[in-house]
Amino acid sequence: MEEYNKKRDFTVTGEPEGTVGTSNEKPIFVIQKHAARRLHYDFRIEHNGVLLSWAVPKGPSMDPSVKRLAVQTEDHPMDYADFEGVIPEGEYGAGKVIVWDKGIFQNISVKNGQFIDLDAALEKGHLSIVVAGEKLKGGFTLVRTGKDQTQWLLIKMKDDYAIPERDVIITENRPESVVSGKRITEL
Repeated sequence: MEEYNKKRDFTVTGEPEGTVGTSNEKPIFVIQKHAARRLHYDFRIEHNGVLLSWAVPKGPSMDPSVKRLAVQTEDHPMDYADFEGVIPEGEYGAGKVIVWDKGIFQNISVKNGQFIDLDAALEKGHLSIVVAGEKLKGGFTLVRTGKDQTQWLLIKMKDDYAIPERDVIITENRPESVVSGKRITEL
């Protein structure tokens, strides 16, 4: 949480302070729509009392043939999963944030035909999960690309929830928050 806390002035921003939380029996995921300098979607999964985070510029796709850039960012506190609001100008990540989707997830990563835990999957650079959210469902894979440890791809798995052969713009069809019902323009 040190990197998270260094980037923020909590006397100015309404974001929660960075502390390690307790893990849930069923780990959570959250996707926050963030209208900062550029609109993007922050894809977060719970691990060891924090939210591992990736910025996905175009948001998730339900088409398995579409690979979305996902740039790994600093870990966020568990309390961030419910954060909605406006990060003030001059602060890191200044802009509007809503909780676009949330739910639970399960790690289904394998190596050589054997299940591996989340730490091993992250180390390998190939993480497979199944999400059960209000908007997104089914399998997704995060694959690290090349030598840059922060560059990943977010890819929808071929499953019953996939919509192949076209990039369904779920982010446009469902722009509202699953917490407040607001659109980002309403903050």
